[in-house]
Formats: sequence, C-alpha cells, structure tokens
Amino acid sequence: MSTGTTPILGIALALAIGGLPIPVHAADADSPVLSGDWGGTRTRLEQDGIAFQLGWTNEAAHNASGGERHLTRSAGQFVLGTTLDLERLWNWRGASFQATVSKRYGENLGADAGIGASQLLQEIYGRGQTWWLTRFSLDQELWDGRLALRIGKSPVGADFGYDGCAFQNLTFCGAPPGNIEGRYWLNWPIAPWGLRARLATGDRTYLQLGVYQVNSRYTDDRWARRNGWKLDNPGGTEGALVPVEFGWMPRPRGLPGTYKLGAWINTGGGPDLYLNSERLPLAGAGGEPLQRNNSYGGYLSIVQQLAGEADGKGPQLFFNLTKADRATARFDGQLAVGLIYQGIFDRPRDSAGIAFGATESSSLYARHARAWNAAHPGSEPLVPAGGYEKVVEVFYAWSPLASIRVQPSLQYVADPGGAGERHNALVLGLRTSVAF
Repeated sequence: MSTGTTPILGIALALAIGGLPIPVHAADADSPVLSGDWGGTRTRLEQDGIAFQLGWTNEAAHNASGGERHLTRSAGQFVLGTTLDLERLWNWRGASFQATVSKRYGENLGADAGIGASQLLQEIYGRGQTWWLTRFSLDQELWDGRLALRIGKSPVGADFGYDGCAFQNLTFCGAPPGNIEGRYWLNWPIAPWGLRARLATGDRTYLQLGVYQVNSRYTDDRWARRNGWKLDNPGGTEGALVPVEFGWMPRPRGLPGTYKLGAWINTGGGPDLYLNSERLPLAGAGGEPLQRNNSYGGYLSIVQQLAGEADGKGPQLFFNLTKADRATARFDGQLAVGLIYQGIFDRPRDSAGIAFGATESSSLYARHARAWNAAHPGSEPLVPAGGYEKVVEVFYAWSPLASIRVQPSLQYVADPGGAGERHNALVLGLRTSVAF
C-alpha cells in the first residue's frame, strides 16, 4: 500500500462504515474494536486470560506555507499485541505478560519540505520505519497490589512521564523527556531492557523507580531495520537510565487528575556541546568533545479533568514542563499546555483540542555554532538556533464508531528549530486510526 493512498483509504473506510445502509446496532457502534467479538471467541479468550490488540494509525500532513517546498507526506503504524492474564491461565497470582510488535512506514514532512522543525509534525514517524518488538514484559503485583514490578523490554515513556497522545505534533505526544533527549530516553516504539518498581504510598499516591539499558544501537536506524524485531540484548551498553517519579491522583469534586513529578540520571553521559576534552572551546581549539560522565533532567506533568462527567464528557487540561542537562542536550527544555474536550456538541465519542508548546534549543550549542561559523568562514555554516520553537495545534476528532477516529488538524510552527532565520510553517494534518 502506497503512503499516498493510505490516508485516503482510511477516510473511505470510516465514511463507508459510518454510512452503511444496513442497521448498525448501538452495541456495535460503541464497541472499541471494529472486528467485533469473532462469534463470541474473543470474549471467551479474554475470560480465559488472553486478550488481543490490533490497530492501525496513519498521519498525513501538508505544508501549506513555510519551509522550502509545499508537499504532502504520510506516515503510519500497525500494532499487534497480546496480553496474557497469568492468574487466569496458570493461577500465577498477580502476574500478567504483554507482547507487542509494531511496524512503522512513511515519510517525514518536516525533513522533506525543509521546514527544519525540531519536533516531528507527524509524531508517529521515525525510529527506523521498520518492525519493532515494542513490548515483551512481565508484570507482577505483590503485597496485595501495593508493589507492582515490571521487567523485560518496555519503552521508558510507557512507564514514566506523560503518556497522552491526542495531537499530531510531537510536542504534545508522549513522555517529553524522550522528545528532547531521545538518545537514551526511549519512547514508543523502542523498548530497551529494564526494570520498574512502583510502590503505592497511599490510596492516591505512588513512588516508582526504574533502571533501563542505555545503548546507542537502539537509535541506529540501520541496526533497527535488521534487529529491532528481535528478542535480543545488543552489545555495547553505555550505561543506565535511572528515572524516579512521584505520582498523586486526586479527584477534586469527583473529577480525576494525575500529577507527576520526576527526575532522571543517565550514567552513560554524552559529549559536551561546547567544550573539548581539554575543557577549551571546541569551535576554536578543535579536538574531541568533552565526554560527560552523567546527564540528567526533570519533569512535571499534570492532567486534570475540569468539569463534566468523571472520566467522560467534559474538558481536560494537561500541562508538561521538562528540563534536560544543558551541557549535553541539543534541545534542553520543553513546555506544553493544552485543553481537550471530550463529548463536544453532545457527541460522546467526538472530541476537540487546542494546545500550545515551546521547545528550547541549547544556548551552549548556539554559542558553539556562532564561534565555529566565525572560525570557519569558508565552510558550511552551523545553524545557531538558541531560541524557542513555538507550536500551536487545534484538532477535531470525529468518531463514527468507537473503533474509528478521523482527526483533521491545523498546526502553526513559529521559529522552527528555535532558529529565527527559518520561515514559520502552516501545516494541515489528518490522522486516521482504527482499532481492529
């Protein structure tokens, strides 16, 4: 299937199902999966402890203004997964197992159109455009559920930080540390080996700690195309990512909220953006970058329903603030705030949202780039950046069936890459997703 026709087929599928001449019963329309109950087989398997997840998402984007070229590109992902309730299957109390594979495809509008954005305009693009073993992990609850352990292969962003993804721009999707420090904090679809321990410290609070493998092979697209789908442990481990998070889940006026405060250290460190191994300016003195032993960061994430029905119709606010190590992070800060209204226009499955975000480029790298350009006037200049990439996105999500979502959006990207010399961009988007 070509990437040019994929979004068209997705829209056609949604329109066709939404306008079927045969009756569509309410139970079918509200079913979270399009393929139904498989004649009762799916329900029987779930009762026995075997559940399946099958899904497809495509994100098309068109550069209406800005950048170097006006183009349309699409990217997408297929997901196949299974969850095994080991207590039901084998009487293994408090245990479950998750295995998920994903396949990404498509093209990157930001790169192909020469927009120069630091955050992807199609959040689903990237990481090798290949098959990944995205989850292969065992969960075990102990002490009547107060302690929850997870061991195996799992994306760091699935365990720590913000886990929402209602928008198409990466600024508003997934755990922000992975958006700005994706060298070692790995979000979906990459799954490093790791361990997470989560302890309930009260009825509505928890504290969790994780340890994950840091290995640059995971972010090597050539390695991923050959090995991303394999259950292996790549050689060359450079250190460990150790995140810690405190969570609070209040319910003011009965409305759910999730508040997370976290920090991390990466014992693999990384190259300094400004200094060489002699601690002199790299641009003028040359040599190799100074290798930092550690890098670190922290984040605050808030999600709070503001009104309406608990976990149902109403507005929900989210806020993310993330700071990374300025000595090693090419992008060392990100802010995102947005509002999503579920059940808009009295259509319980439809939603609409608006969000604003800013991604900070490293001032140290900007200082290095300016010094390098001055010292090498005949060479290809570096882009100093050193400012903020600012993004606004609005969307409307139409859901003719609970299993189908068609979401047009509009993005405006100011100062792409944090460099004031680039043209602002206006991007039209369309996300189509189906849960089978």
